[in-house]
Amino acid sequence: MAMSQAEAIKPLKEKIDPGILKVALILVFGAIASQLDSTMVNVAINTLALDLHSTVSAIQWVITGYVLAMGLAVPVSGWAIQRFGGKNVYMFSLWVFLISSLLCSLAWNPGSLIGFRLIQGIGAGLLVPTMQNVLVQSAGGSSLGRLIAIISIPALLGPILGPVIGGLIMDNMSWRWIFYVNIPIMLIALWLSWKHIPKDESSPNKPGLDVIGLLLLSPAFAVLIYGISEVSAQGGLSSAGVFIPLAAGLVLLAAYIVYALRLRSSPLLDLQLFRSRNFLASNVTLFLSGMVMNGVLLLLPLYYEQVRGESVLMTGLLLIPQGVGMLITRSWIGGLADRIGSRNIVLVSLVVTLAASIPFAFAGTDTNHFLLGAAQLLRGAALNGILIPIMVSAYEGLRKEQIPHASISTRIFQTIGGAFGSAVLATVIGQQLTGGTGSSLTSLAHAYQVAFWWSVGFAAVAIFPALFLSNRKK
Repeated sequence: MAMSQAEAIKPLKEKIDPGILKVALILVFGAIASQLDSTMVNVAINTLALDLHSTVSAIQWVITGYVLAMGLAVPVSGWAIQRFGGKNVYMFSLWVFLISSLLCSLAWNPGSLIGFRLIQGIGAGLLVPTMQNVLVQSAGGSSLGRLIAIISIPALLGPILGPVIGGLIMDNMSWRWIFYVNIPIMLIALWLSWKHIPKDESSPNKPGLDVIGLLLLSPAFAVLIYGISEVSAQGGLSSAGVFIPLAAGLVLLAAYIVYALRLRSSPLLDLQLFRSRNFLASNVTLFLSGMVMNGVLLLLPLYYEQVRGESVLMTGLLLIPQGVGMLITRSWIGGLADRIGSRNIVLVSLVVTLAASIPFAFAGTDTNHFLLGAAQLLRGAALNGILIPIMVSAYEGLRKEQIPHASISTRIFQTIGGAFGSAVLATVIGQQLTGGTGSSLTSLAHAYQVAFWWSVGFAAVAIFPALFLSNRKK
């Protein structure tokens, strides 16, 4: 009996295999540029419009086109990984991002910049799901929580460092440096990947590309993202500019579901995975958690800039506490998810996130910065307890050939959830200001308070699908 207890305890104390840890860190380094790039470009829109003699609405396509291209590329990643191997696809995505960053830095007018950003979006769309796939397959299910905590670092650093670095560049250098900084990062990442990531085997069956599935699923994802992104600009769901793309996306998605369920060979995204209650609950919770996380990532900088009158650089510095909170609990949450399962961690973290968001629902024009910083710190610490265990739960019990499909699914649900959360909150603010008594600072503060209450509601709703997550001890 003593021996069996010792054997049972031993796996909990095992360290991450050094070889797998090295692969994880290399993957993280390669993904940092794409995460920083998105947030840096966001703060440069006004400067781009002035320097390229364009309008903000036209230059906005630098962001929108990037997101749409990313949406088109994500569903292709699963087939590409099975056909060519994860390492090859990962390195290809790095090359695409490197070349497109160089081209973006040389852009001479709005059209050229938007076109080069489309190429950059393809690289980013392949990068993240491929990174997840390479790591999960390398780990073979061992220490998955701690490894996912490591590869989540780029997603954490982007919103923290991106506005700060972007603000410094905008204040002191040309906007072209936003793209210049990607080049050395990509070159180092390519060399490290070539030297140290082991070459995996592509699928022995060499599956052909599901062209019909690609023509249905990729446009469905991209059009849904576009429709959602237009919600705030068009003032709601009733506008034709929102309703038509959303309806088209849903029709394409429904057509893909019917097609994929009838297909006997390998579909682009295997819907049979959703027969698992745990996988379905993981993806639904991931969608809602995307709303919880990305919605507030939109609100916080806008609150500091518009209500408190802070500069871009100062806003970036004021957002650091949330990032610090996420970094503090990152590895601890990952190890805990490996030991006790996902459900309880996610439920507790959602409650803490909900509570830590409430101070912002009361924040006005002169609320103490230390109070808001403390709330951010607590909220950031809890956010890891949402995302990391959900990702661990989504991959639990999958066979090797199912992992690329899971990587696509989790990326789609998280991206659409994040876009939807941001769009809803931006629309709430707009409607509050339209229906309010004026455009005074007090009215603006009230609009943000209402939007923060909506974000609290998102966290409350996410509790229900989280009840169905796996709580199996590892």
